[in-house]
Amino acid sequence: MSKQNEIFEDLFVLEMANNHWGSVERGLKIIEEFSQVVRFNNVKAAIKLQFRDVDSFIHQDFKDSKDNRYIKKTMDTKMSRENFQILIDAIRKGGCIPMATPFDEASVDLSEYFDLPIIKIASSDLNDWPLIEKIASTRRPTIISSGGSSLKDLDDIIKYFKNRDIPLAVNHCVAMYPSEDSELELNQIDFLKNRYPDNVIGYSTHEYNSWDISTAIAYAKGARTFERHIDIDMDNVPVSSYCTRPEQADKWFKAFNKAKEMCGAPGTQKRLAPKKEITYLDALVRGVYAKRDLPAGYVVTNDDFNKDFYMAIPLQKGQMSCREVMSGEKLITPILKDKPLLIDNIDSLYAKNEELKQLIYNRGL
Repeated sequence: MSKQNEIFEDLFVLEMANNHWGSVERGLKIIEEFSQVVRFNNVKAAIKLQFRDVDSFIHQDFKDSKDNRYIKKTMDTKMSRENFQILIDAIRKGGCIPMATPFDEASVDLSEYFDLPIIKIASSDLNDWPLIEKIASTRRPTIISSGGSSLKDLDDIIKYFKNRDIPLAVNHCVAMYPSEDSELELNQIDFLKNRYPDNVIGYSTHEYNSWDISTAIAYAKGARTFERHIDIDMDNVPVSSYCTRPEQADKWFKAFNKAKEMCGAPGTQKRLAPKKEITYLDALVRGVYAKRDLPAGYVVTNDDFNKDFYMAIPLQKGQMSCREVMSGEKLITPILKDKPLLIDNIDSLYAKNEELKQLIYNRGL
């Protein structure tokens, strides 16, 4: 992984969105409870807010609209710069990364004002090029979600950020609130990893049935950023089914840690087997034994091998195994019937390599 992408590696994005409902007290409580779970599970996490310049974001003729749920919630959850500052300070104090999704150009400026390390582009804005260009001008690491996008949408924005050498992570996302298990399309992670090998791929989800299975699958497929909406039970405010409560976040983080443990090192090269694994397998390897008395000077041939030797367990220390005897090798000492063929008995290439010779001496019974 390139150094500029390290900020995305194993990053959880906890999307508070507007679940503060315009209340600093509620926002601080969300931050406090989730920061504790983050620290307890020793994961890297950002708590993400949403910024909108409400006065210009919603057309003046529709600000009092009760018909559009999105407009009403935006108006009901409006928060001042000073109150956002309080929340951001609390996020940093809690050991998390402050982050935001700006939905307009003025909110990008606000993200810069707060010096947020990461900016998010929502699925709904993958074609909003004035906003995209404004975000790119900050040169800050950016995460995009791919919900509802076309292939051209993704190709265009990824190429745009790549040409400007701006770190970009790409989240597989299904923008249905909530999402059923049958709608998660986790195999899209494979597609994104193959198509965009230079980008960190993540998984942003709005499911509500599980906080562990999909996370483990996504990690195993190569997702390295993970995003969910978060909320708490407070003041009888209903919690949406796709939101994660603190106790569910605990399951989420534990599933990640277990998946990481089970997947092991990055699959970019062949693993090196630990000594205990080799020792176990050596006990199952057949050693070479003489079927009859064989004199010094005897030459091993493929045609006569099965007539003059047999293979059986256990493999003994210093004994040649079924994997190592080669045609053309010569006995330098005689072997008695039913005795093991030792590395000291034969003019073997293995005997000429001190490291390999020691391995053969030390393995087996």
